Amino acid sequence: MIWNEKAECMSRDERMWLQSERLKKVLERVYFNCEPYRKRMQEAGVMPGDINTIEDIVKLPFTSKKDLRDYYPLGLLSSPMSEIVRVHASSGTTGKPIVVGYTRNDLSIWKEVGARCLSAYGLGKNDVVQVSYGYGLFTGGLGAHGAVETIGGTVVPMSSGNTEKQILMMHDLGVKALCCTPSYALHLAECIERSGIPRSEFQLKVGIFGAEPWTEEMRREIEQRLGIKAFDIYGLTEIMGPGVGYECNLQHGTHLNEDHFYPEIINPETGEHVKPGEKGELVFTTLTKEGMPLIRFRTRDLTYLNYDKCECGRTLVRMAKIMGRTDDMLIIRGVNVFPSQIESVILETAEFEPHFFITVDRVNNTDTFEIKVEVKEQYYTDDINGMIKLQKLLAHKIQSVVGLQPTIRLVEPRSLQRSEGKEKRVLDKRVFNN
Repeated sequence: MIWNEKAECMSRDERMWLQSERLKKVLERVYFNCEPYRKRMQEAGVMPGDINTIEDIVKLPFTSKKDLRDYYPLGLLSSPMSEIVRVHASSGTTGKPIVVGYTRNDLSIWKEVGARCLSAYGLGKNDVVQVSYGYGLFTGGLGAHGAVETIGGTVVPMSSGNTEKQILMMHDLGVKALCCTPSYALHLAECIERSGIPRSEFQLKVGIFGAEPWTEEMRREIEQRLGIKAFDIYGLTEIMGPGVGYECNLQHGTHLNEDHFYPEIINPETGEHVKPGEKGELVFTTLTKEGMPLIRFRTRDLTYLNYDKCECGRTLVRMAKIMGRTDDMLIIRGVNVFPSQIESVILETAEFEPHFFITVDRVNNTDTFEIKVEVKEQYYTDDINGMIKLQKLLAHKIQSVVGLQPTIRLVEPRSLQRSEGKEKRVLDKRVFNN
């Protein structure tokens, strides 16, 4: 189903004209209402009048997460506080949180793009949707909540945690769609399997997962264990929240709502545009946001874009699945390692559960690389030789993918801590030891 055919299926020329007009308008807003942006543009020698088309966006300076922290909490607002009706914030686990202000119109746009997502997943007014993202400052809960109400569906505002009650509500209310992180979906699957309730008694058909990176291997694992079709939903606190992008039923990439969020792909080292179809860092400009518009915001997500028309009929650009983040990348003994690579190998190996934890340290001036991973119950044994064989198998597979052999520590099923929100799978002790 297509929620807004005019916006999602317009021609490329028509959309570029719309993007150009909206870019000019948002530049006027930030230049005259936000002193840091005005100063940054003046330093770059560019005025709003110098931007005539969307292609002129390359003249504008970038915005980074550091800028949002430097002007914490709301120094980048382009609307007065009297027009800000809600704030959200990032988790702030690595410093001050990113705080974002929304006007009433911003919330309306958020609901609109969220409705596009849910419609693409085949959901409508007759469906019950359980929102198990955290509510509060995190954008996931209220973002998904507003989208469900916009399409006229029934929302079950569970938030995260209380897994037994999650399963009870899902079962008794005939929930068709589940919104949560992919790691929490796996945890729910485990708990449903142990609950003794036959999966056939659930009406669950659709999973809407985001807020953390996940691989195609994890998608297949979730789909098999929950008996659903799992869809990716993409968003960032800084840009809007869930609804920036979504998969259609064909799942040939994530459609970006580029009439509201203009994407670019740059070389993360040089800041220059890469060739079409080439991997690089994703950059967004919010074209319609009023409260806190961001110009050329560097997301640090690594991906590439496909501008070919999708067979679903949508002409919105499609983004390849996020391949990692420039700040998630671990450099171990000079080798670039992404946690998503480790996840893919583990999920492709039948003997292991999809739960692992990476620890990187430095001992005697040499990097150490350890992975704890759960062994499936039927393969976990007291046979030392059997466990050593499994260790060698996984270490060899990971080395063949990343070019570096880790130390593998096999642990019992369900022994690693589960997360009800964003999964934390890496501890880099070198950060604390330097």
